[in-house]
Amino acid sequence: MAMHHMKRQTLNRFPLATIAYYGADDRTTTKIAVCVIPAPGRNDGPLKRWAGAGVRNDPYVRTELNVFLQAHGVKAVAVSQGNMGCIHEEGLDFPVGGDCPFCPFWKGKQGSGGPAREIIGTVLTLKEFLAQAP
Repeated sequence: MAMHHMKRQTLNRFPLATIAYYGADDRTTTKIAVCVIPAPGRNDGPLKRWAGAGVRNDPYVRTELNVFLQAHGVKAVAVSQGNMGCIHEEGLDFPVGGDCPFCPFWKGKQGSGGPAREIIGTVLTLKEFLAQAP
């Protein structure tokens, strides 16, 4: 499901969390970023990141993620299907509009300088997300 089609499905599901996966390539996840969107049109919610080898399957990370979501009253989550880009941050680790010099796989594929692309993801209730195996 495309993220741009999620709007109608997420109405009345706030606070909503976005969960994005990142890695050196499109198959190996080494970073998870979770942002809570408190209400429509607001982008001032808390953000938390976890990084490391095997981060998606780490029971400690999974527990922390669940506690974070519940602590912020999240009703639904929008989860990226796969890695959205590298672990480095545009504007912090490399110039805005440029390519990450550390991750050649993502050259020309991510960030504000990359091509527009559809991000595939799923919207789940918090209960559905928590019931999923890591």
